Amino acid sequence: MAKKSSKKKVSPKVEEAHVLPLSVKKILANVRPTPMIENGLSNEDKIEKITEKFTEILEVLGLDLKDDSLIDTPKRIAKMYVNEVFGGLDPHKFPKMTVIENTMKYDQMIVIQAIECLSFCEHHFLPIDGVATVAYIPNKKVIGLSKINRIVQYFSRRPQVQERLTKQIADCLQYVLETDHVAVHINAKHYCVMMRGIEDTHSTTATSDLRGHFKTLPETREEFLHHCRLK
Repeated sequence: MAKKSSKKKVSPKVEEAHVLPLSVKKILANVRPTPMIENGLSNEDKIEKITEKFTEILEVLGLDLKDDSLIDTPKRIAKMYVNEVFGGLDPHKFPKMTVIENTMKYDQMIVIQAIECLSFCEHHFLPIDGVATVAYIPNKKVIGLSKINRIVQYFSRRPQVQERLTKQIADCLQYVLETDHVAVHINAKHYCVMMRGIEDTHSTTATSDLRGHFKTLPETREEFLHHCRLK
């Protein structure tokens, strides 16, 4: 008598939920990549493996994981990494993009200031804490304002270098909005500078990606940089 297969059947709805929408695939294909490999692990697998590895790390550091304050720390770190601070590595978490036709023929600069920009330095896995200023000049489309904040948040939630993060945000907006006129500025403190090495707690790092009129027209460039300097 043939043995029954132990494989669980996956319902069509569950399978459908794990299929990445074509629109998201196209957007991410037009954004410069973060160095990644496909390891075939589900989020649950990642949490399990990171928990194991962090248990080893904390034991090597000499911490007592039987202490009631530390006993769940490896699992907490694993869940935080996978579900929160590195959620931008999961393409299924890419935010829904809402754009509308520019029927009002708006052709001036749109600027979003003081966007919270929290990331992790990929060299030391310490926080990058900054603010982003993002602007664009519409062509045929305009975007829901909160979507720009969500784009910044999505690409921030990866191990990053600030230069790549700046360009990923600009790449995404240029593709989604179908306009060449995009500008991104980030000013941030790096905890790898604050907590180790030089231990400088005051300096900040500024990066910009100016495209289209923001790069070629001095008055447009100056107007944008003026917005970046405003508190």
